[in-house]
Amino acid sequence: MARFEDQLAAVEAQGSDAQGNDISGNGAQGFTRRGFLIGTMAGSAMMAFGLSGAASAASDVSGSNGSASESLAAGRYEPTIWYAIAPDGTVTVHITKAEMGQHVATSLARLVAEELEADWSSIEVVYVDSDPKWGHMVTGGSWSVHHSYLPLSRAGAAGRIALIEAGAKLLDVDPADCRARNGQVISGDKSISYGEIVSQAGLERTFSEEELKDISLKPASERRVLGTKGTALDVPAKVNGEAIYGIDVTVDKMLYARPVLPPTRFGSKPVSIDDSAAKQIDGYRQTIELDDPSGVCQGWLAVIADSYSSAMRATDALKVEWQRGDSYDISEADIQEQGHTLVNSPSRDNGSLFVDIGDVSSGLEGASEVIDSTYTTSSVLHFQLEPVNATVFEEDGHWHVHCGNQQQTLAVGMLSKSLQVDKSKITLHQYYLGGGFGRRLYGDYTIPAALAAKALGRPVKMLFTRPDDTRFDCVRSPSVQRLRSGLDGNGKVVASEHAAAAGWPSAAMAPAFLIEPVENGGKVDSFAISGADHWYDVGAQRVWAQQNHKAHEVFVPGYLRSVGPGWTTWAVEQHIDELALAAGKDPARFRLELLNAEGRNAGQAPHSVGGAERLKAVLERAMAKADWDSRDSLPDDVGMGVALTFGQERSMPTWVACIVRVKVNRGDGSVDVEQLTSVADAGTLAHPDGAMAQLEGSLLWGLSMALYEGTEYQQGKPKALNLGAYTPLRMNQVPKMDLEFVDSDAMPVGLGEPGTTVVAPAIANAIQHAVGVRLRDMPMRAEALKAAL
Repeated sequence: MARFEDQLAAVEAQGSDAQGNDISGNGAQGFTRRGFLIGTMAGSAMMAFGLSGAASAASDVSGSNGSASESLAAGRYEPTIWYAIAPDGTVTVHITKAEMGQHVATSLARLVAEELEADWSSIEVVYVDSDPKWGHMVTGGSWSVHHSYLPLSRAGAAGRIALIEAGAKLLDVDPADCRARNGQVISGDKSISYGEIVSQAGLERTFSEEELKDISLKPASERRVLGTKGTALDVPAKVNGEAIYGIDVTVDKMLYARPVLPPTRFGSKPVSIDDSAAKQIDGYRQTIELDDPSGVCQGWLAVIADSYSSAMRATDALKVEWQRGDSYDISEADIQEQGHTLVNSPSRDNGSLFVDIGDVSSGLEGASEVIDSTYTTSSVLHFQLEPVNATVFEEDGHWHVHCGNQQQTLAVGMLSKSLQVDKSKITLHQYYLGGGFGRRLYGDYTIPAALAAKALGRPVKMLFTRPDDTRFDCVRSPSVQRLRSGLDGNGKVVASEHAAAAGWPSAAMAPAFLIEPVENGGKVDSFAISGADHWYDVGAQRVWAQQNHKAHEVFVPGYLRSVGPGWTTWAVEQHIDELALAAGKDPARFRLELLNAEGRNAGQAPHSVGGAERLKAVLERAMAKADWDSRDSLPDDVGMGVALTFGQERSMPTWVACIVRVKVNRGDGSVDVEQLTSVADAGTLAHPDGAMAQLEGSLLWGLSMALYEGTEYQQGKPKALNLGAYTPLRMNQVPKMDLEFVDSDAMPVGLGEPGTTVVAPAIANAIQHAVGVRLRDMPMRAEALKAAL
């Protein structure tokens, strides 16, 4: 599978998303910088990567030419500045990622501080705006720490080298006799702080791309920041109320707007509008139709008022007659029916190969026994705590968009087409996100606010109510999967075929992220099939990715925390259990037998070093912690189940094992998850406290989706529009949790998503062990289990 860097290169080469918006970020990639510049300007030391490619050529400045201070001061191009050191020693790290509760700024600042040898108490962070100098801005896929590790660590190390050289000169000593510690350069009994160096020395040092790659990072034994406990930098502001979210933004002369959503996302339009009742509401101004050249807002209206309360009440009083789009008549059942048709197609001419190893057809034909199972999942909503919103205004020909967003580069491109202005005329100002979970990877919610501001010539703050947000959500598509695997006479897996049908988020939002298939058909959305390319040795293997186009007729399929593995792991890990039972083997030990670190499963340095052996290690540790061997002596209707995951991508695996103990109530079919044990190997932990919070939160959301969440589409919208009907996990349903990270100095990988994928199949496997019922539909509703008992 293509790595993120390759996919990002494709995005920038294609330069457009599903609506044709240029999302190239002006060619500035965050991971292929030409050089690293360190210079003193205006009383501070600025550490900067020079732009590569067209941006560098246009500026006629190479990252390795000219003096650093001259290049930084000349204004001939804008460097990508990662951090700055002020004369008082404050180190300000510029954060290009979105903070939505995962403490990402703390983790990224720790990468810099570790190699810079900065005093942690001197660290401050700033969340930057959408200036293209930052490259393609995206926070998702559990990528942030993993993809930032080498660039930011090397940036910190380069800064340390330059400061030691400059400090040695001021101390009149040999740089070889100096070391850096806690924001100081030290030589014997002499020392000088970073702030003093910045104040006194003309820092001027360049590093070529090759020199940066040759920098040796500190061995794990010498780390003083990474892997240690510490408070997240964003916590104080969130506790004392200083944190500003998009929903908090106010500007002078601002009007409020609430969207009036059409009955379907596509193809609807208003026939008549009666606002006579709305006119009786104090503060109501008018209702406008939004003309969107990008096609995102089809048939939308916006109610304008002096306050949000007025906008809400006026919207409810409005009477609109609609011409509905065709998708009004498409239901969830219709989408799932199409999925079943796709995965049961014998020719597979409606899909593309994602994995193709060996002769699967012959293997299945010659097997002693073939296990054939179909699994489904429902539409899942994001329900982030802060409904989507945006505040937009134009000033001196430049558009300012204030909101929380996970992919600023994409949002700016979309806004450019909707407002019909160049991207250089748009700045997205970033704020804390009251939850993201992938919903804010798509900036569609900024467009109606911008169109309203353009129509009125005034700043507009548009807020979505919870039902508005739900109706406009980019849901995780329902899915249907069919797995067929063959066993020989000894219970060994000899061949396996997996067909998965769902809506594809990348096809809807960013088609440049689609990758070339192994063969057969068009490109593949890896975000809709990752997880099916697992680390088990199943002999011949074939994986088909199939796009369910009917889902795309109803809604925009979205990225929801874990994306494809949220449904592919559900199927894979249940299917492995079914194979173990058919072979008469213990499900956990059966997995151990399949985890052979050979061939494609051996792993590659530095991202997946160790391969299947590391997945085997976390499983063995989880078995010991959960007392797996007590499984067959549990009370009646109590069972234990196991599942494994490697996170979102083979190229960035996070090795996770999960064992759950459940009790089934035969009277009503309810399931109590009594104990959840999980062991994870995520390599180096930049921020252990944040890592544990990520693991806890993701496991609990996985549990929530397994048993409680999920809705269905009816008449153009989700059946559940608010949390009363959607019923996610409640506090009293949280089980006892025993979680552990493997001590590792390997490259850090992702932690935001792996836990969400592994819980559901573990619960399903535990239910089967407890009462002998196999539930293949998620969520696992109590009524379905009761009916099966």
